[in-house]
Amino acid sequence: MRILGVDYGDARIGLALSDVSGFLAGGIGKLDISGMNDAVKKILPVIEENEVGKIVLGLPLNMDGTEGQAASKIKAFAEKLLQSKPELLIEYIDERRTTILASEYMNITGTHGKSRKEKIDTLSAQIILQTYLDLQKNKEEQ
Repeated sequence: MRILGVDYGDARIGLALSDVSGFLAGGIGKLDISGMNDAVKKILPVIEENEVGKIVLGLPLNMDGTEGQAASKIKAFAEKLLQSKPELLIEYIDERRTTILASEYMNITGTHGKSRKEKIDTLSAQIILQTYLDLQKNKEEQ
């Protein structure tokens, strides 16, 4: 089963896909969206084409670990996805530091300007998914 990592934003969604073994996450791009319904409409073909069985959504928690309005929006998006595709498994992972990590990586690699803006959402989704995959591996090893 492939797993899709999603960094959901108001204007763009970053996407990453696991390999079949669930070992490695790779960025597969971003979707420009105009609202939650448009996001669901655009992500469904990606799910179908890649035979995705699970989605890992980055959950933007407050710095104290509580859920705020942004987290509620992510959960509403998940509910809309499930209405269209009820067999999907959806999990959440704390995404508080993913954009910072993505920015640091882009600084190290010298990615700036338009190229940076085009890639940051995808890289954030890749970090979200790889973090999830690594946590799953650690659980299996214990």
